Amino acid sequence: MLIAAILIGMTSLWYTNDLISKLSKEERKRVELWAEANRQLVNASLEQDIGFILSVIKTNETVPVMIVDKDNKIEDWRNLDTTKTKDTTYLRQQFLLMKRQHEPIEIYISPDYKNYIYYKDSNLLTQLYYYPFIQLGVIFLFIAVSYLAFSASRKAEQNQVWVGLSKETAHQLGTPISSLIAWIELLRLDPEHSKIIVEVEKDVKRLETITERFSKIGSAPVLTPVNIFEVITNAISYIKTRSSSKVIFDLNFPDIEKILVPMNVALFEWVVENLCKNAIDAMNGNGNIDITIIDHVQIIYLDIKDTGKGVPKSKYKTIFQPGYTTKKRGWGLGLSLSKRIIETYHNGKIFVKYSEAGKGTTFRIVLNK
Repeated sequence: MLIAAILIGMTSLWYTNDLISKLSKEERKRVELWAEANRQLVNASLEQDIGFILSVIKTNETVPVMIVDKDNKIEDWRNLDTTKTKDTTYLRQQFLLMKRQHEPIEIYISPDYKNYIYYKDSNLLTQLYYYPFIQLGVIFLFIAVSYLAFSASRKAEQNQVWVGLSKETAHQLGTPISSLIAWIELLRLDPEHSKIIVEVEKDVKRLETITERFSKIGSAPVLTPVNIFEVITNAISYIKTRSSSKVIFDLNFPDIEKILVPMNVALFEWVVENLCKNAIDAMNGNGNIDITIIDHVQIIYLDIKDTGKGVPKSKYKTIFQPGYTTKKRGWGLGLSLSKRIIETYHNGKIFVKYSEAGKGTTFRIVLNK
């Protein structure tokens, strides 16, 4: 489309320039004829019929012209803006413009005296000159709109594929989870398996949570007011049991009983887990993770700070794009999904608040209370 637009534009430009050249020559001839008519009018005798000369002079109704003497003093003009011709500055500007555009035409009033005819392109010729550029602009605008529409269509199609894959994954997980629940009930019949049952139940519950998360991707989740302190505490408790003992979690909450925030617990816990897992990877399983909640009128700030290797400032936005990852294994979807969950489903914001190489990164989540 771009190549076609360039070809159309170049063809239009060439054809228009050819027309401009022809029209410019015609206007030159017209001005020369007008100049000759003026010369004859000045030199006409009293007995001579000047009707034809006057009719020739009147035929020029489009090309702006000026008659000046040898000292560049303006003596007469035609086809200029009559509302401005009383302004000498305007006349001088028009004269300089004409002088730049075309060579003057000399007319001899007498053997010892001559005037100069200056002129500029007519409005039609000027408009014709800019026409191909306007046409190119319209063509490129059309291409830009087409490209954006095509990109949006592709993105929507890719989103549908991911949503379909997520829902199918949730559906496929449902069958083995149901089977595992049945096996747990059988194990309960034997008291010797009580410890095993507790651990298996935890993993089954975890699978149910994962299934619920995947099933909700692509559809608007129901948000209910919950105490964010409890949600964060539960999410961190799960991560603690599955991370190195060298990772220290520090929770800093306001000195109040609770803060109610409308959210979908399963999806929000997923965000917290993603951020904490990324922090653990960035610290190579050894360091501190500080989680701070700041209560601020109608919103709350949730800061998750690690002591990892940091994020370059140029990557602050890139890390939230699908496919971006620094791990050898991974899809690069964790932060992308987190951004979608926070900003699309919870009407909040998530961004890198601060990062320094070798000292760590702070992610900030902003939520409405």
